[in-house]
Amino acid sequence: MKHKKKAGPNYNRYGWAFIAAAFLLYLIFTIYPAVESLALAFQSLEGGKYVFVGLKNFKRMFGDAIFLQSLKNTFLYMIIQVPVMLMLALLLAVMLNSRFLKWKGMFRTSIFLPCVTSLVAYSILFKMMFSLDGIVNQFLMHLGILEQPYQFLQNSVWARAVIIIAMLWRWTGYNVIFYLSALQNIPKETFEAARVDGANAAQTLFRVTIPQLKPIVLLTAIMSTNGTLQLFDETMNITQGGPANSTLTVSHYIYNQSFVYAPNFGYASAISYMVVFLMIILAIIQFSVAGKEG
Repeated sequence: MKHKKKAGPNYNRYGWAFIAAAFLLYLIFTIYPAVESLALAFQSLEGGKYVFVGLKNFKRMFGDAIFLQSLKNTFLYMIIQVPVMLMLALLLAVMLNSRFLKWKGMFRTSIFLPCVTSLVAYSILFKMMFSLDGIVNQFLMHLGILEQPYQFLQNSVWARAVIIIAMLWRWTGYNVIFYLSALQNIPKETFEAARVDGANAAQTLFRVTIPQLKPIVLLTAIMSTNGTLQLFDETMNITQGGPANSTLTVSHYIYNQSFVYAPNFGYASAISYMVVFLMIILAIIQFSVAGKEG
């Protein structure tokens, strides 16, 4: 009878070596930048070098009209886009999970396809679609709705609407995958019991399906909220933050403070940590609401 060879000290050394290498990379590329940026948030560039200024950068935010505008825009996107996207994703997932639907693979692939599209590429595509000579203007003129091309991206309301539409197209399918996999883990007996009790489709959705999806709904809500608070690619490539900063987001403003205006990495770091603080607060609120509903 053969005996298995026990792991000797060399095996332990190899294991620790691999762990140490990964941990070292984590320290260099994650922990160190986080600590350094936090320290930078309390500094400002004066006389060619960064000096400690305490809470000056954080106090500056509350008097910065552009920052407050970017914060307002970001919350506007979040309040409108996130609930619409999650509800749309849930409805699509329920339809895709239906036993009566044919060609499920094709529909699932087509809905998820936007998620693998480059952020820059799809943003530029939407900019082209809603430009003066874009397909949207041409289509509306062909139908007789418009007599001449409309400048969607030069109107603050329509520019925001275009960004929201673009985000819905790009990210809805991502959430559909989460809901679809969760739906397939719900016991079929619960749906059969609902049918026996005479529940219609709407009652089944709101009283049977959604309550059992509560953990995944909370997860997607937190991820979508955090993603919207970090929104950058769409505003950068579709509107460049215009017109008159009406579509500018907080992340876009951080970029401008770092690379467009005179570099102010201390102030940009302070704004970044304000975003982190908002993410934590919103996550706590979402967990609290989910707990009370439970």
